[in-house]
Amino acid sequence: MVGVRPDGVVALLTDDAWVTMPPEPYEYQGKPAIARFLEDRHARRGANLRLVPTRANGQPAFACYLPDAQAAIARAYALFVLTLEGDRISAITWFADRSLVPRFGLPRTLPG
Repeated sequence: MVGVRPDGVVALLTDDAWVTMPPEPYEYQGKPAIARFLEDRHARRGANLRLVPTRANGQPAFACYLPDAQAAIARAYALFVLTLEGDRISAITWFADRSLVPRFGLPRTLPG
């Protein structure tokens, strides 16, 4: 499990990377747009996401957990599926459906 900051993710992106969020219509392309989006999300959350690696359809993926300000746990927040181009991330498909996390054999919460 790792904590993640937006600048760490942006450093791994290809220049023309995409972030999509099905079924929502939001799409962001390119490092500057993705950086602004991730920084905005980070500022709204006020905490780093905790990531637990998994795989989805043969691709690297991460279950994302957000620390709970009221309890010593982190709650499932989203699932990110990565598309790689060599050693860089060319796409992040962001599924904000928390119910997906248990389908990957992962818990709904993590200890604080």
